[in-house]
Amino acid sequence: MLYLIIKAIHIIFMVSYFAGIFYLVRIFVYYKDTDTFENPKQNILRHQYAFMTKRLWNIIIIPAGIIMLISGITMIGLNPSLMKMPWFHLKLTFLLGLLAYHIWSWKKTKSLQLLDGQSLDTANIKLRQFNEIATFILFGVVFTVILKSYIIDYWWQLLVGFIVIIMLIMATVKLVNKGKK
Repeated sequence: MLYLIIKAIHIIFMVSYFAGIFYLVRIFVYYKDTDTFENPKQNILRHQYAFMTKRLWNIIIIPAGIIMLISGITMIGLNPSLMKMPWFHLKLTFLLGLLAYHIWSWKKTKSLQLLDGQSLDTANIKLRQFNEIATFILFGVVFTVILKSYIIDYWWQLLVGFIVIIMLIMATVKLVNKGKK
């Protein structure tokens, strides 16, 4: 029963962590959108967005990430056979991608704090694309964990399905944003 409680905690804080990461990059996009605004509106919004990123990072993302990590390591400690399972290796690979994304997000958060109301050096389209990376990582992790027993035998079908899902998400986002500036 202890393992299931730790697993529930892990899932809850994984959801919290991803919610924070999704919103964080959205704030970067909003910040970049202020490039065309006139002062004082631009300065007010940029300072507010910088404040929001700092609070989001320190109050939601980092605590949720730490609890998610500790509960994940605890589950491995309670069930060390996880380390021998191929699906778990794939999950760890996705988590390495998440770590890279986390570091990129941290660097952007830090740079936003140092800008003091200046423009981000990243193109808005790049930020919008980066906003989807966490979604793809989340899909990869969830599908890997849910379909663990099928990963080895049906890997190429799952890969094709994953690519189709990514394409559907991208097409839906493009369709929804069609005509928006």
